[in-house]
Amino acid sequence: QVQLRESGGGSVQAGGSLRLSCAASGRTFSMDWMGWFRQAPGKEREFVARIGWSGGNTYYADSVKGRFTISRENAKNMVYLQMNSLKPEDTAVYYCAAGVATTNWGQGTQVTVSS
Repeated sequence: QVQLRESGGGSVQAGGSLRLSCAASGRTFSMDWMGWFRQAPGKEREFVARIGWSGGNTYYADSVKGRFTISRENAKNMVYLQMNSLKPEDTAVYYCAAGVATTNWGQGTQVTVSS
């Protein structure tokens, strides 16, 4: 099991930026990847971005490409999501995730973008 704790959510106006952080603890040596998902009110949880824990390969949802950047600090077991040019449709609860034998989830952090 891997425990995940997100931070950095908040409220921002459209066009603004936020940086989310996620700290992993527990069996971090077994992680294959870490990433971010989000869930807007009334919608299903959707993939945002992920990064390979050893190789560092990154993947993004089309909706965030060119605006969001995922990065990691292996020594600190941290993953980050830099979100620029935020839009109201980015409003959601953002969840950190870690790929182990099964996907482990954080509690989530709220991001609200106002127009």
